[in-house]
Amino acid sequence: MSTERFTGKQIAQFLVTFGAAIAVLLTVGLLLREHGPGNMGNGLLQGAAFGLVVAAVMGWRLAKRPQSVTTFERAWSQTGDERDDAVLTRALAVLGLASFPLTATAAIAIAFGASVEMCLALLLFAEVGVGALAFLVINRRS
Repeated sequence: MSTERFTGKQIAQFLVTFGAAIAVLLTVGLLLREHGPGNMGNGLLQGAAFGLVVAAVMGWRLAKRPQSVTTFERAWSQTGDERDDAVLTRALAVLGLASFPLTATAAIAIAFGASVEMCLALLLFAEVGVGALAFLVINRRS
């Protein structure tokens, strides 16, 4: 049975976590802008802003329209039922199993002289893709 109302403790935990995430991301992003190579700080700040906006939209949908949220949103926010939790857990397990060979492949490519930035970007995209594909397949099969 899904939980559609948040308790006061859950709201407080969310606000503290969200505030701490913003503080850490801003600090690291500004330090990278000052001392990091190239546009690394700008990239981190833009990616963090995008991720926080997506998280805020997901939280708003959970609060205002709980009947229309997806399985992923219910599972990620821990407001779903046992099936939602099981789907997310299995998808994350598949991602965990796939992350070692993906990382090893990226390390080998870097050792052979491939661009470090490109290998790490492709590694990140591959891991996001594996996680999303695993979630979709497991969600459909169960």
